[in-house]
Amino acid sequence: MVESPPPLFEYLLRLGDNALVLGQRVSAWTGKGPIIEEDLALANVALDLLGEARSWLSLAGAVEGLGRDEDALAMRRDAPEFRNVLLVEQPNGDYADTMARQFLFDAWHLPLLRVLARSSDARVAEVAHASAPEAAYHLERSREWVIRLGDGTEESHRRMASAIDRLWPYTGELFESDALEQTLARDGVAVDHSELRLPWRATVLETLAEATIDLPADGWHHSGGRRGMHSEHLSYLLSEMQYLEHRHPELKW
Repeated sequence: MVESPPPLFEYLLRLGDNALVLGQRVSAWTGKGPIIEEDLALANVALDLLGEARSWLSLAGAVEGLGRDEDALAMRRDAPEFRNVLLVEQPNGDYADTMARQFLFDAWHLPLLRVLARSSDARVAEVAHASAPEAAYHLERSREWVIRLGDGTEESHRRMASAIDRLWPYTGELFESDALEQTLARDGVAVDHSELRLPWRATVLETLAEATIDLPADGWHHSGGRRGMHSEHLSYLLSEMQYLEHRHPELKW
């Protein structure tokens, strides 16, 4: 009988996969940013997220105890084995789409890391504490772009408002909570993600008000990413990200 992996392993995959998939998405802007400063900034954001993903997945491999390191977990799993939320796998679209996606994630990511930095598991706390300052920078700049485009020209406002409306149904999944999370949260290890809704919503409300964008109505939302049920977008992203590993398995640099 195959034993189930430890609950912490599953939770760490969720954290690592969010950062890995979004980092891969953002990295696609390298060399294509609207201005040179943004090109460099986006590359830095991608590197921050990939570095965070490496930390979470490395810890996940240690917790699992089956000899899989961060590279194996990133490059040798198929889409149904990934545990990221659906928001981060959505296509880049135009710059408004990218920055709206980044902002909606950042406004959730920063309070998550700040709570995890007080985790009863010292290893989790260490990774979260190291990642939080970078997440704060990401939120600052994505928030500025939402405001800049929302309160800019008629065209930039239309694009940012449209991006927020289109991505809004993917935000509800950020606050879903299950038995695994709730058990780890009671032990002081993890966060019950339902508790992050209020700080996230406060940041979003303030930002959209400054951007002169109406808050979308809540309703039905997409779900399933954390259970391995993904959109077709993730398969395309992974086929590109994992191409070299699939073509040359066990390649050593």
